[in-house]
Amino acid sequence: MAVPARGRVGRVTDATDSPIDKLSESYLEEFIALNPTEATFMGIEGHDHELPDYTPAGYDAVLELTRRTLAQAAAIEPASPREEVAKDAFVERLGLERETYEAGVPQHQLNAISSAPANLRQVFDLMPTGGDDDWERIAIRLNLVGTALDGYRETVLDQAAQGRVSAQRQVRDLAGKIATWTDPAGDDYFGGLARQAPESAIKPSVTAAAESARKAFAEFGSWLTAEVAPRAPERDACGREVYQLASRNFLGATIDLDETYAWGWQELARIEGEMEKIAATLNGGDRNIQAAAALLDADPARKIHGKEAFRDWMQQLSDHAVAELAGKHFDVPESIRTLECMIAPTSDGAIYYTPPSEDLTTRPGRMWWAVPNGVEDFATWREVTTVYHEGVPGHHLQCAQTMLRADLLNRWQRIACWVSGHGEGWALYAERLMEELGYLEDPGARFGMLDAQGFRAARVIVDIGMHLELEVPKDNPFGWRPGERWNAELGFEFLRGHSGLETEFLKAELNRYLGWPGQAPSYKVGERFWLQAREEAKQRKGSAFDLRQFHSDALNLGSIGLDPLRRALAKL
Repeated sequence: MAVPARGRVGRVTDATDSPIDKLSESYLEEFIALNPTEATFMGIEGHDHELPDYTPAGYDAVLELTRRTLAQAAAIEPASPREEVAKDAFVERLGLERETYEAGVPQHQLNAISSAPANLRQVFDLMPTGGDDDWERIAIRLNLVGTALDGYRETVLDQAAQGRVSAQRQVRDLAGKIATWTDPAGDDYFGGLARQAPESAIKPSVTAAAESARKAFAEFGSWLTAEVAPRAPERDACGREVYQLASRNFLGATIDLDETYAWGWQELARIEGEMEKIAATLNGGDRNIQAAAALLDADPARKIHGKEAFRDWMQQLSDHAVAELAGKHFDVPESIRTLECMIAPTSDGAIYYTPPSEDLTTRPGRMWWAVPNGVEDFATWREVTTVYHEGVPGHHLQCAQTMLRADLLNRWQRIACWVSGHGEGWALYAERLMEELGYLEDPGARFGMLDAQGFRAARVIVDIGMHLELEVPKDNPFGWRPGERWNAELGFEFLRGHSGLETEFLKAELNRYLGWPGQAPSYKVGERFWLQAREEAKQRKGSAFDLRQFHSDALNLGSIGLDPLRRALAKL
């Protein structure tokens, strides 16, 4: 069953044509040919009927492309400040990609969020479903899942032979997630996907292909449990050397891990101090944070029942934010003012954003919520800030408007470059900014924003502490377990003590940190960079500083490593 590749209808025309731009774009074309799922995630059309080669040879091909392109980039002399930024961003990202592939990270790192199997499942959420041709591409890709997972099995075994095996906790967690995806009594992901197919001649093909993919995933999950888990180390910590590389990759910057760990304690104490002040106003003088959260949770005016009703609430708040901010505090072009709030087809509790398709019409920007099974009641005070984080002025503004700037950014910069510290840091900065702009005057909404900020600060402490197996400071501001050494059990205890979130969610969060070292701190550390960058701009410009212009100039650089961001902003 052959389906012709879909053309790039409506693709933005590039106005950048320098050597570094041409190299970046040729690299992108080669990269997505090797990584068709990444093309779908980026919204690039023409590869939805393909899957990557996950064998060792497939990963080697990506590494060879990266090395070759880096050598070519090194020989290019930028002819303008814009080209200097483009080269800086490109070389920084590819340099770290080379290091991570050489360290075997994408090849062997198993977790339930960002590993090859997780990406292979999630890509189907983003494929077009408008007609039979779209569903035929979905069927083709579903039929390739078994081959893709077999290839990845080769790679996992190859990495294991080199002494690289993910921790046992991660192997079992991924296997457990796969069991949920493939269980008809669980998420029944593939069965649910097949049921969405139109009642036409294509439906039997989709149904059969979905069953093929379900069986392939189920067999892979069983293999993880039977063959990989017994070989996996029990130790969760990745150690300082591995962690430093992961941190650099997520931040696009080199930080002092010990200083950042100490800062995390101070920042969490500061945030909880602010929460105690609000708690006192809500509780008649009682500064107890947990009591204030319980009071807010019990307020019928701050509660919504039902997933669909909650989705509608998120959509209304998102639409209101766009209407309020556009033209007043931010430039929000008409073509990106649509953000769809979605209930995800899985139930792992994740909340995430996916950008629009490259043509801005095939697929809009979307905020997804994977609501855990059985959850029907939602406390809105906790989620006002989440909508701002994922939507406008957070991820959606940042990502969607970047795609429009073909006059300033090459295609790789617009749709392929993503740095977690930059993106998640901006989204967390956006939450705080909404308070500064007066959109969190309701004490419950502000309490919710601080609660989310505090949780991100706690993650800095826990993530660095556990992976580096550091000592809990003897003089920590909470008087908590002074002098003890971090491990997973202490990590969970600390999270539970500084968050009112459900136990199962916190367990999933802990697994995420242990299986994805360096990612969780990128939110709060990235926000710290953004705040420092803004302060540095104020110092440089004095009375000429304009906040709206600062945001416009900064976002016009596209997603970029935090060190290149600081260098670029210093020249503006």
